[in-house]
Amino acid sequence: MINSLTNMDDSEVAIAAARAGADVVRAMYGQDLARIDKGAGDFATAADVAAEQAILDVIRAARPDDALLGEEGGRQGAVGAGREWLVDPLCGTLNYAAGTLVVAVNVALRDGAAAVADPFGGEVFFTDGTTARVRRDGTDATLTPTAATQLVDVNLDPPFPGAPGFRAVELLADARFVERFRPRVVSTSLALAWVAAGKRAAYVTDGGDLSGSVHFAAGIALCRAAGCVVTGIDGTPIGTGAGGRGLLVAADAETHGLLMSMITGQD
Repeated sequence: MINSLTNMDDSEVAIAAARAGADVVRAMYGQDLARIDKGAGDFATAADVAAEQAILDVIRAARPDDALLGEEGGRQGAVGAGREWLVDPLCGTLNYAAGTLVVAVNVALRDGAAAVADPFGGEVFFTDGTTARVRRDGTDATLTPTAATQLVDVNLDPPFPGAPGFRAVELLADARFVERFRPRVVSTSLALAWVAAGKRAAYVTDGGDLSGSVHFAAGIALCRAAGCVVTGIDGTPIGTGAGGRGLLVAADAETHGLLMSMITGQD
């Protein structure tokens, strides 16, 4: 098993790791799980911890010299390693704990391959850093973004660092938004994968520079490879130090422009 993992390319390692985490998430669903309080109403469950361990086991076997950054376990591995994997073992813990099956497992090599697994939908969205695809039942298909659904996911979870200049809830009340789009609220990075796949027209969230976040790195990589328009809610590139606060990912330039005009209050 170790030899087979070592021979995989980075995208296949990401897929294998994400699937390992998804298997744990699926197997532990519905159990009375212990919770680890993180403060401010946030928590992890035993499923988060177990899924992260399963993911790290795969990455360590395949890429023993790489560093790891997990949401639950923090940074591990060799200091000064040239490569780092970002792991969010259960994105959507609140949904999961409430019995809602809209969750994701995120694995991303910083500035490289990434995978987002849907444990209950049976899909794994992945990229080698250049192309974006989805694997279901052993078959791969290219992801093709489109704004045809007119559905826009808006993250309404705190904190709200953009307030008072930007409040996501006010975007939903904008008359131009109501005329063109229909809101959906899916506070999990699965929403980013859905933009890349054409299931959503866009995704909007407040925040800092999210390019290096374990929650968002895999979804951002996927959307970029699929050809989506990816910026901060201030319209600037993310991950460049030039701004990029929060995240606005749109299927095309027209949708991105419309949403930017609503966010900035310009016509």
